[in-house]
Amino acid sequence: MKAEAQRGNVRAAPFARSIAIWGPGLLVMLADTDAGNVVTAAQAGAQWGYRLLPLVLVLIPMLYMVQELTVRLGLYTGRGHGELIRERFGIGWAYVSTLGLAAAVIGSLVTEFTGVAGVGELFGLSRALTLPLAAATLLIIVASGSYKRVERAALLIGLFELAFFVVAWRAHPGLAALARDAIDLPIRNSDFLLLVAAIIGATFNPWMIFYQQSATVDKRLQPGDLIHARWDTGIGAALTQCLTGAVLVAAAAAFATGSSTASLASVGEISGALTPVLGETAGRVVFGAGVLGASLVAAIVSSLALAWGVGEVAGYRRSLERRPFDAGWFYAVYAASVIGSCAVVWLASNLVWLNIAAQVLNAFLMPLVIGFLVALAMKALPEPYRLRGWYLGLIVGVSALVSAVGVFGGLQALM
Repeated sequence: MKAEAQRGNVRAAPFARSIAIWGPGLLVMLADTDAGNVVTAAQAGAQWGYRLLPLVLVLIPMLYMVQELTVRLGLYTGRGHGELIRERFGIGWAYVSTLGLAAAVIGSLVTEFTGVAGVGELFGLSRALTLPLAAATLLIIVASGSYKRVERAALLIGLFELAFFVVAWRAHPGLAALARDAIDLPIRNSDFLLLVAAIIGATFNPWMIFYQQSATVDKRLQPGDLIHARWDTGIGAALTQCLTGAVLVAAAAAFATGSSTASLASVGEISGALTPVLGETAGRVVFGAGVLGASLVAAIVSSLALAWGVGEVAGYRRSLERRPFDAGWFYAVYAASVIGSCAVVWLASNLVWLNIAAQVLNAFLMPLVIGFLVALAMKALPEPYRLRGWYLGLIVGVSALVSAVGVFGGLQALM
């Protein structure tokens, strides 16, 4: 009996280890479906029906390839993204990458708190109540002094995003309209190109790379964990794009009924457009829960990415395994990001225009961010795991194409 128990423990140990590995990939992907992403997807569905749904889904493989490189770099170097850039390319380029990260994080955080305020206002709650409450929640979660506790809390909050699937299902999209829109692409329309750029930027946030690589290091994952970490990332990549697609489908179905003609520039307007089609519960309560979960998870992930990134370049202590007084600058950057963005949204009454603008900014930053990532994967990894050969050509080619489309779409809309 004792021998059988020991064999059972041996079998259970690898399974338990594999479950423990999961987290950074799923979490960063859930954060990718943030409030700005939701507004962008809803706007795309409202204006262009299902035409941009194929783009959302076709980006899944590239999203996986990009984030898998961050996993590989974290596992085999034991260093965060900013630290590796500083070591390989110098302090100047490290600060350039961090400035790009800071711009992306600030834009993202403002959209997250705008989303929180919008959800509160759906239920008659003032932002004077919802914003401080959200900021306090984010500070308390991260102040625990444990990466695992932060990750579990954030994943639990992120589960509310699954509500978007309920919203899409209740919308009953038409298959004929899906097929028709997939081949009817107004590629010469500047408004359409703007949303193409916004969707690309919403998919590839710079803070995702910084977060997942640093989280992999902070979680102390090892090279032997690569297979499970890849599954974590792959499933997360598919999940986030399907969630985005669900929002787009719901908005497209709602507008196909002629139930609404308003532009969808805020959480309240999206909910108002969905309510006649989906009913009060799915249009307001369920959708609101999804947006709130997405906003809070993205706020945690993007703020931590900035705190880690700045610490890796500046050289201060940076780990969720340290208590706030042991890593003061790390927690100070996190707190300043959260409190400062919360204050901006509290004081400025109308920032909904930032939702799509923040995503377009990400599209412009994409060539720099992915360029650093590919260069590091070619130079910083051990020889057997370096990016090379046909896979290098594939990633460079696909990234260059998607980046060019995103930048071109953004520029065309500005002209």
